[in-house]
Amino acid sequence: MTNAPILHIDHLQKSFGKFQALRDVTFDVYPGEVFGFIGPNGAGKSTTIRTILGILRASGGQATLFGQDVFKESVSIHKRIAYVPGDVYLWPNLTGGEIIDLFLKLGGSKHSAKTDEMIKRFQLDPTKKARTYSKGNRQKVALIAAFSTDADFYIFDEPTSGLDPLNEEYFQKSVAELKAAGKAVLLSSHILSEVEKMCDRIGIIRNGEIVETGTLAEMRHLTRTVIEFQTAEPTAELSGMKGVHNVVKSDNGVQTFSVDSDQIGQVMDYLASKKIITLQSTPPTLEDLFMRYYNTNGSVGGEKDVQQ
Repeated sequence: MTNAPILHIDHLQKSFGKFQALRDVTFDVYPGEVFGFIGPNGAGKSTTIRTILGILRASGGQATLFGQDVFKESVSIHKRIAYVPGDVYLWPNLTGGEIIDLFLKLGGSKHSAKTDEMIKRFQLDPTKKARTYSKGNRQKVALIAAFSTDADFYIFDEPTSGLDPLNEEYFQKSVAELKAAGKAVLLSSHILSEVEKMCDRIGIIRNGEIVETGTLAEMRHLTRTVIEFQTAEPTAELSGMKGVHNVVKSDNGVQTFSVDSDQIGQVMDYLASKKIITLQSTPPTLEDLFMRYYNTNGSVGGEKDVQQ
């Protein structure tokens, strides 16, 4: 991308006493881009976001928004950003509509036709008191206020927590509109399918360090495609081929195996020479990639193997 990044994070570090929450976080977010920020609980996502918001002061490294230091220039930066946390707390005796208007006023905006459109889209009853709202409705209040704001940078930290699938779809549509308008979006989520669907680039954080960034297409070389097939002729050499793993043959003659993405062409040529009867491929997903870094005990699986 030729544009300068809106958010620039360079070797960011944050310690709480002896505990180092952020060891080395580096990534950029550009105009017109949705950047997915993923990792399990405790990996450092929220600490990074609080640092970007100027709530926490970094112990080392640098973070700038619009070229300004996120901590020193937080007041002027906040006039140009919108933020939705994963758990929204509201004033119980105010109505949803009153709170949306208050959020907009605090951000220097006003209730507009866009606000009404968002209230309708997310199907919120703005006349009810906030104390009657479910978690999902509390999220809607914050999302409606954020999407009604003409900000330059949007931060969503687990924003669809509590939303039903239909409203998740409305959220995705609204983010797509921000992107089309040239806005920059940082989306922190543990819902990998959501990130995969929406994000242009992804950063994976583990134990306070960014272990991989890039587009999903760029990362696919780190994952394997699963092939299910049947051929007219035997495929005795398949299991010994480079990049082929876990060849399993069932009683009905159908075989499955996984193959490293950079070896698919060679393997497909081999299968074609054996007269393919049926073939089905399942492309690698973000979840496959994520699990490559996080195995069941929380340690990286094959980290040395997956570095570019």
